[in-house]
Amino acid sequence: MKIQKQGGLYAVLRFDPTTVGGPRSGRLGALLSRATEGRFFSLTGSGEELSLVCEEGLAEEFQAREGGWRLFKVVGPLDFGLTGILSSIAAPLAVAGISIFTVSTYDTDYVLVKDGAYKAAAECLSAAGFEIVQ
Repeated sequence: MKIQKQGGLYAVLRFDPTTVGGPRSGRLGALLSRATEGRFFSLTGSGEELSLVCEEGLAEEFQAREGGWRLFKVVGPLDFGLTGILSSIAAPLAVAGISIFTVSTYDTDYVLVKDGAYKAAAECLSAAGFEIVQ
């Protein structure tokens, strides 16, 4: 299976859905407009929170954020019947002590690791049998 390195740094932001007035209003709405023009973004919501992953440069003004993430993309599209893809990625990274943040889309999975662990993560995944591509 191929895993493609993605360029740039990303941030994970947290918003309280009761205080932002909905996902398309105010500062969050402006950020979403900018984020959708980037290379990658993901908005996930629940009754307790809204989480946004976007290019780090777009999110500097927000306090509830965790920056410094780098991105790997599992080359897809992946069939919904496939099992164990994320666990086959997460397990060797966990053994190596590398923390991850994952996002899934209809077609594939994305794995984010901290910038300082990016090279080690690529080497770890390569040693686990994944083909790492640019």
